[in-house]
Amino acid sequence: MAQAKKKAAAKKAAATKTATRSTKKSVVKKPAAKKVAVKSTKKSVVKKPAAKKVAVKSTKKSVVKKPAAKKVAVKSTKKSVVKKPAAKKAAAKARKAPRTVAKKGASNKGPSNGTLKAMHLKMLRIRRFEESAGKMMEDGKIPGALHLYVGQEAVASGVMQHLSNEDWITSTHRGHGHLVAKGGEFKPMFAELFGRSTGYCNGKGGSMHISNMDLGMLGANGIVGGGPPIAMGAAFSNQFKGNKNVSIAFFGDGASNEGSVHEAANMAALYKLPCVFICENNGYGEYTPQSGHQAIVDVADRASGYGMPGVVCDGMDVMAVYEAAGEAIERARSGGGPTLLECKTYRYYDHVGVRGMGLNYRSDEEVEAWKKKDAINSFEKRLIQLGVVSRKQLDGIHAAVDKDIEEAIEFANDSPYPTPDELLENVYYLKGA
Repeated sequence: MAQAKKKAAAKKAAATKTATRSTKKSVVKKPAAKKVAVKSTKKSVVKKPAAKKVAVKSTKKSVVKKPAAKKVAVKSTKKSVVKKPAAKKAAAKARKAPRTVAKKGASNKGPSNGTLKAMHLKMLRIRRFEESAGKMMEDGKIPGALHLYVGQEAVASGVMQHLSNEDWITSTHRGHGHLVAKGGEFKPMFAELFGRSTGYCNGKGGSMHISNMDLGMLGANGIVGGGPPIAMGAAFSNQFKGNKNVSIAFFGDGASNEGSVHEAANMAALYKLPCVFICENNGYGEYTPQSGHQAIVDVADRASGYGMPGVVCDGMDVMAVYEAAGEAIERARSGGGPTLLECKTYRYYDHVGVRGMGLNYRSDEEVEAWKKKDAINSFEKRLIQLGVVSRKQLDGIHAAVDKDIEEAIEFANDSPYPTPDELLENVYYLKGA
């Protein structure tokens, strides 16, 4: 029994040893598997970083390319950005310093001496005509009221230099200067003011309704803001016919508040009509200063609401007007649509006549300050400096214009009044007549 127990114990001990060895082997194998797994993992880990490096290299290449593209894009953007801000800066400068607008449109060559002389002559003819007419009105030799253009001559002269007789203009109650600058002659103009049959309208139009179709002058207008719708209609006609003619609408800062002006500007912009709206801002709507009838300083700011460019220029500088108007007119001719050009100017005399109604709405100091900027005097100094004319030549031009004035007044005085049987002539259109 005892031996049997011993044998059983020995067998048990042997089995235990075998089990232990087997366990050790499996334990040994397991670490080996782990090592293999670790090695395998390491390999895969090694490979992944390698792939990452390749990816990084690839990314670096693409990153290098993108900045290069960006640089090109930036360069391209810079070019376009340079153009846009330049226009904005010019517009901003135009409001602060009107002269810069004229420089913007200036060509390298500049106007010829003939053009400079022509603009000077236009301004001088307007000044002499208006001064003479105003004096005769005050003396009772001309019936009715005259709204004189003295001081604003640079505007009409600078604009009209770009126009032909085929181009249309509409004027205002202050319209003598526009007609003179458009090519109007003194004799029929004075005759019209005198109410004589030899006048442009046979003595029936007078000061505020003077017109001449041959010159493209659609008429002065006693209705404030009455001209722009007519000019817009003329522009529509030109566009329909397919010609390159333009129409110009003159109006003042007071008229810029009228609904007729807004409607005309809106339609002109909508259809891109060949029309230029020229606001002669002389600072007053009759006797009311601009600050008393508008919350804005520059009427041209309203252009953005219509959908057209708005430009401000120095209306006391004929060259600034000439260049700013030239750009606007060329834009209209080429199909670019209308422009609102505001010319900052000033009238030396009262709303009506020379002495006016004696209303105290502006100071003598204000008037004198503007006279120091006189367009004719300053331009004559520039012409002499440039060697275009001499003082002696200018004196001769002044004398010649004065002589033309005297002859025209004599002609008007000697001309007959229209007869009663002519009353209805040129009033109604009769087909076949």
